[in-house]
Amino acid sequence: MWAGTAQAQVTASTSTDPTAGINIRLSSLMGEERASLGAVSPDRLRRIGAPFVGRGATGQAIYDAAALDAMPRARGNAQWQCLTEALYFEARGESVRGQYAVAEVILNRVDSPNYPNSICGVVNQGTGQRYACQFTYTCDGRPERVTETAMHRRLGKIARIMMDGGPRDLTQGATHYHTTAVNPRWARVYPRTARIGTHVFYRQAY
Repeated sequence: MWAGTAQAQVTASTSTDPTAGINIRLSSLMGEERASLGAVSPDRLRRIGAPFVGRGATGQAIYDAAALDAMPRARGNAQWQCLTEALYFEARGESVRGQYAVAEVILNRVDSPNYPNSICGVVNQGTGQRYACQFTYTCDGRPERVTETAMHRRLGKIARIMMDGGPRDLTQGATHYHTTAVNPRWARVYPRTARIGTHVFYRQAY
């Protein structure tokens, strides 16, 4: 009896107010949604609500050393390890911008048809061949020992940012660099694009 009366009241109210039925259905759906969300763990909710950052979506280089150091520790695969190692042994004494610039050169080579198409391939090109090493530390005869762990950690973050699509706007597409202490023959052939710290950068012209 009461159920029938309640149903009649609902029917009467919806006939005079067309939105009443919609409101009832929305309330029911929202109640179901709240119940479903209540069953989800807080950690899962945080992951659902976090913005998606995919490969290449970072789009921003961080040139402040303190900001880099405050970031979570970076991790990656063998290619990331090769880039981190190269930055450590080639550029750890440079400014943050200088370190990014060396990363640009390595990645520009990866993208060039004139060089291997992987970071490790570029970094180790010519290793073991006399006068053929592309990066001095790979054939200077000295063991590669990481003694500055904080710097190594920071360079790993730079490597991660650049591999994830960080901008390459410091060296204008450079594929080569040398320190100001030397003057290689190719420096008289390739156009110079930038000087950052003790490194001078060039872009291969052919």
